[in-house]
Amino acid sequence: MEGHHVQVALFVTCLVDIFRPSAGFAAVKLLEEAGCSVSVPPSQTCCGQPAYNSGDRETAKEIAKQVIAAFETFPYVIVPSGSCAGMMCKHYPQLFDSETEPSWHVRATGFASRVRELTAFLADDLGVDFAGRPFPRRVTYHDSCSSIREMGVASQPRKLLKSLDGIELVEMSDRDVCCGFGGAFSIKYPEISNAMVSQKMDRVLETKADILTGADLGCLMNIAGKASREGNAIDVRHIAEILAGGVDEPGLCQPG
Repeated sequence: MEGHHVQVALFVTCLVDIFRPSAGFAAVKLLEEAGCSVSVPPSQTCCGQPAYNSGDRETAKEIAKQVIAAFETFPYVIVPSGSCAGMMCKHYPQLFDSETEPSWHVRATGFASRVRELTAFLADDLGVDFAGRPFPRRVTYHDSCSSIREMGVASQPRKLLKSLDGIELVEMSDRDVCCGFGGAFSIKYPEISNAMVSQKMDRVLETKADILTGADLGCLMNIAGKASREGNAIDVRHIAEILAGGVDEPGLCQPG
């Protein structure tokens, strides 16, 4: 990889921070390997998506203000999650009316323009690849709804994965179909959510891949939880862990 010497800030995300810190450390490693100077603002908090999706617009606005204030001095805000990136990039400017809250609308719009999903930043902005890093495993990739529909991220993670030496990337059928997580959706409509993740699990198993990866931890935890409950041995991990070579610890929902 060539050095780029770009200053970036990492938005860790709640799920990475609480459930899979290794994905956050892997993201930092990938960015530093690419020549970036990485900051992790300690004042960061949730992106506000749970409140926004539940209709609590005022709380979402307060959270957005905190995030913008913590990150707006950085030229790039890197997010290892399409859903959080989508919230910041697409919905923050919509939270603040340009007539009644013009200053916050301007700040939110400027902030949104600097938000990048991790794999898109690595592939598109930095042009990195991982030739020379061996990963001789059979892998399938899950597209999260937010990544593919809000952020337009689909080819970038595949390009990065395919650059690993020895990898076999096998596409599942219906790869762009929702896994049923959807944040609050899985809580509000558990039976529908379970039916959706059951179908997704079937598509994963059909590939005979020994690793399932993706760029959104919520989806991966949902699918891994289903696999664990049904006794399927599929190894589920965030794409940052694979690209960074950090696959020594157990995958999601696997015994330590």
